[in-house]
Amino acid sequence: MSIKTDILIIGGGITGCAIARELSKFAGKTMLLEAREDLARGASGANSGIVHAGYDPVPGSLMAKYNVKGCAMYPELAEKLHFPYKNIGSYVLAFSEAEMKTVQALYDRGIENGVPDMEIISGDEARKGDPNLSEEVVGALYAKTAGIVSPYEATIAFAENAADNGVEFRFLEEVRGIRKTGEGFLVETGKSMYQAKCLVNAAGVYADVIHNMICDKQLSLTPRRGEYFLLDKEDGGLVSSTIFQLPGKFGKGVLVTPTAHGNLLVGPNALDIKDKEDTETTREGLADIRNRAQLSVPGIPFQKTITSFSGLRAHGETGDFIIGESSEGFFDCAGIESPGLTSAPAIGEYLAELIAKKYSLAEKQDFRETR
Repeated sequence: MSIKTDILIIGGGITGCAIARELSKFAGKTMLLEAREDLARGASGANSGIVHAGYDPVPGSLMAKYNVKGCAMYPELAEKLHFPYKNIGSYVLAFSEAEMKTVQALYDRGIENGVPDMEIISGDEARKGDPNLSEEVVGALYAKTAGIVSPYEATIAFAENAADNGVEFRFLEEVRGIRKTGEGFLVETGKSMYQAKCLVNAAGVYADVIHNMICDKQLSLTPRRGEYFLLDKEDGGLVSSTIFQLPGKFGKGVLVTPTAHGNLLVGPNALDIKDKEDTETTREGLADIRNRAQLSVPGIPFQKTITSFSGLRAHGETGDFIIGESSEGFFDCAGIESPGLTSAPAIGEYLAELIAKKYSLAEKQDFRETR
């Protein structure tokens, strides 16, 4: 016998949990299935924890739209839901006058995207804010609205508030098959059968697998692995803002940043792989990160590394988020790579409103917005 619900969300990362919280503002039964034993066990638990300002995404893209909006939502959400967040700003460094042209282009892109409180500063001004920056830095883009967050705690916070408002969470429920029915969808996991009117695909690197069970137009996501060093809290104050190098083909490059818990985080690199579960670290990858990071902040005490780890980003072929109704009653939230963490609250709000409108869901009068 199948378990019935109105809306079924697949995936317990920060995007799925943000959608769950927003849907809990509306009448109707919502459930979330997670394949693993807990929330934030994929990319949401292994990333940089950066709330990006929004100058990097291509203007007009979904990444640009939801990045800027999500960044603006975080301070209030952190206060209401009690998860670690700090507004510390970020620098994008230039090491030559030629690179300053790219910094100017990022600033112009940020203006087009609607990013507030940015300025281009000299190397000396950057070192005044962060004295441990390299003497080779000639200038930087400073974005005041950027911040840091504990990504797994934010995920748990969204989920707990959603649960308080009636969303049911089920773990160790890996989706094995989906078929359309006259009433919506029948979803088979290793343990149970679920019947839902509406299906939300927020399955991270497996979002293409879920999508391809339903949609004729196939989707392919590439796991993009990024490795990191996490250093002792003794050196968490080496920098006071998030320090970026200029972005490249595979992302925003190696960063140096304090974490929301006071450690120092260095990374990531970017390597496209085939295995959706391959989160190993490599001697070569970590050596490359170490060398590149020292260009920004010389003298990083890597001997005080607590651990190294890696996470997988779900890179889509379009280079943009894939969000919306891909088949009748089936809503995709796929290719949510960086700035996915920043964008999650805004994506959740958009999808919940889209679903509520489609199914004429009334707003709850007793929604509890605090955790």
